[in-house]
Formats: sequence, structure tokens, C-alpha cells
Amino acid sequence: MAPACCGCSPPSAPVRSSLPPRVASAYEYQLLWILLIVVLFMWVMIREMARYSIVTGQTMLEGMHTLSGPRNWAVWVIFVPQLLAAAIGIAGLAAVVGSALGEFLPGTNTLYAMAMVVASTLFTATGRYSLIETFSRVMALALMVMAIVTAMIVFPGLAPIAQGLAPGWPDDPDLYVILPWVGTILAGSMGIVWFGYWTATRGFGGGLQSREPDDEQPDDSRREMDRTAPKPHETRVAHARGWIRTMTVTAALGVLGGLVVIFSFLVLGAELLAPEGIMPEGPEVAVDLTNIFSDVWGEVGRYVLLVAIVIALGGSILANQDGWGRSFADMTLIVTRRHREAGGSSLLLKSLNALDRRLPWPMFERRWLKRLYIVSVTGLMPLLILLAFSDPVQVMSVSGIIAAAHTPFIALAALYVNRTRLPAELRPGIAASVTMTVAGFFYLGFAVLYLLNMAGLLNG
Repeated sequence: MAPACCGCSPPSAPVRSSLPPRVASAYEYQLLWILLIVVLFMWVMIREMARYSIVTGQTMLEGMHTLSGPRNWAVWVIFVPQLLAAAIGIAGLAAVVGSALGEFLPGTNTLYAMAMVVASTLFTATGRYSLIETFSRVMALALMVMAIVTAMIVFPGLAPIAQGLAPGWPDDPDLYVILPWVGTILAGSMGIVWFGYWTATRGFGGGLQSREPDDEQPDDSRREMDRTAPKPHETRVAHARGWIRTMTVTAALGVLGGLVVIFSFLVLGAELLAPEGIMPEGPEVAVDLTNIFSDVWGEVGRYVLLVAIVIALGGSILANQDGWGRSFADMTLIVTRRHREAGGSSLLLKSLNALDRRLPWPMFERRWLKRLYIVSVTGLMPLLILLAFSDPVQVMSVSGIIAAAHTPFIALAALYVNRTRLPAELRPGIAASVTMTVAGFFYLGFAVLYLLNMAGLLNG
């Protein structure tokens, strides 16, 4: 599963490329200080997510399963909103692709967007997309390099940048523009969780060791883990600390790379879009974005960007479908575990049992559950959303708002799990704990501001 998070995966960069130019077009560099704060918060949050996986060999979702209170309450709080966020997020990405294709091909944007969803769902559900994903990474990397080089060409000097580093607030803020950007800087709420998956699947700490049989794990890897003899406690602690240090550096490099890309798009929005009064929005968002390259590179740059958007965002759709499918499968296995082991019943378990009887596939194997969610939640539901809404920015903004509202819970719950479930020698320190707490309340404050604005209780 590709790390669709923290700007450290090339396909994730174009996912968020439409929002920084919007913010910069409206406010230029006034909110640059927020970007730096969120990058720090994100580094600490993804680090703490990966800490749990490295130390325990399980995902943070398993850690939240152990929290006291109503059974699996924390997992459900993540599960249900993310079903909506996944469908909206995939629809938004596909809508931007449709906007780009509609610029130089006959036909409607919606038709191309729906075709992209159908094609990516077929590839992801069958697992036959590695070559496409690799190609999309190359194009995404090209897009990132092109953005950085263009930003260097139009860079305004240090004076306006320095002004943006001083905390301040726009005179007439539009929270519908600001909050989605804040919610998707580097990673959405599930992107934070996925970093723990990514580090574990790359072998950090020894890999994931779920309570559920992982039918996606190669047989030779499973046999190797079974042959591994238990090590003394001191050895395990030293081993985990070493991997945590390695993961910390990896996370820092990822967020710094993401910061450079996002800052580049802010420069492009402030220097090329703001003077023209162009705000990327509506069905023609991809066309609006091409202005930030065509002004410097001409028509060649314009079409190169359009092609890069199509291919890179196509890869992002694949990566996000795979990530959400895996996470939903894991959460389903967690919340139904007690009933399955005890022979009990629940609404979700009854539904899956009914599918299991009617379909030729074992629905309680992770790979088939993942495919079920890929087809239904990230395939069929986005198609319905695309039929209902034609504005890609509107769809992406709603996804960002869900992420900003969901992040406080994920951050604070993860901190509590790490502080109470990990060995004392491997728990987060005071600095990390304080930063995680501040990050949680920071995102909570933005979510509350937006809800008050929606209710008409704020003027801006």
C-alpha cells in the first residue's frame, strides 16, 4: 500500500495541489505561518502513529480497540465518518481528472471522471495496478519538480515571505477556503493512520502481526515470522528504539519534502493567480491551475501539466482506494471479532454473513473484504457523488473539512493509546505528548470555527 500521506509519496502531492493555490490566490502569504505549524504537528502525529506499530507489531486501530468504554467505540468513531470521507475524496480526485480531460477531449467532465473511477476500481480491486502506480509516481514527481522550478523563477524575494511568517489573520477570511487546506496539509486524517501501515509494511520494527490471519502476507514471510524466537526484553526495547529513530528521520524527510512542494504551490498562487484575480474553482479547476504554468512555460507547459494531472491523480486514486480498502477491512475485522469468536451477531456481521452465503468468495478474509470496500465505498459511492455534484473543488473541500474535524480525535486518541498501552521505556516523551495535545486542540479549534460559520454565528 503506497503511503498516501504526508507528502512523502509523489502521488499524494497532486492530491493537494489545487488547495494551496486557492489559499494563496485569496490571501497570498498571510497564512504561511499556519503551514509551518501544521507541518510540525503532522511530523509528530505520523511519528506517534508509527511508534505504536513498531513497538507492538499491530496497527493503531488495534490499539484503539483496547480502549475502555463501549466496545470498539473508538474504532467506530473513525470507521463511520471515513466511509463518507473516502467516497467524497475519491470523487473529488476523479472530478479534477475529468476537468483536465475535458479540456482537450470532446465530452463532459463528469463522464471522464466517472470513467476514471470505474477504471481505477477495476485495477485496484484486482490488484493489477503496480505498473500504472509506478508510472503515476514518475509523473507526480515531474509535476513536483516543475512546480518547484517554476516557483523559483517567480520567487518574490524574502520580504513578503517574512511577513507571512508573522501570525496574523485575513481581514475577510473565508473558512470554506482555509479549513479544507488546513485539513489536507501533507495528510488527511486517515493519511496519519496510513503512515503506521506504511512503516510496518516496509519492515520497520519487524512488520505487522495482526490477530487476524493476514491472507495478503506472503507465505515465506509468515513462515519467517513463525520461526523467529522471542528475544529478551532489553533486546526488544533497544531494537524498537533503533527503529523509532529510523522512522523519525524518515517522517522528517517526508514532511520536509511535502513542505517544499506545498510552499512552491503557494508561491505560484500568490505570484501568478492573485494578480490576475483567478481563484481555482468550479468544473474548470484543472484549466485554472494550468495558468500557473502557462504564464512561464507557454502552451507546452500547459499541456504537460494537464497530462501530469491526469496520470498523477489517477495514481493517487489507486493508492487511496487501496489504503481505504485495507483500513476498512481491518476495522471490520476488529469490530466483528468478538461476535465471530463467540458465535454472536450484529447488523454488520449479519450483512457480511448474507454476502458470504451468496457470493463465491470468503468475505471474512481481509483481501476480499478490502475488495468489497473498494468496489462499494470507493467505487460505486463516488459515482453517485459525481452525478450529484459537478464542482471538483466543492467536493474536495468537503473531504478536507471532514479530515480537519476528524484529526483531533485521531491525534488525541493515539496519544492516549501510546501513553497507556506501550512499555514505559518506549512511550512518547513530554515534548511529543504536549505537541500532540496542542495539535489535537488546534484542529479542533478550526473545526469549531467552521461549524459556527456554517450556523451563521460568525461573519468571517
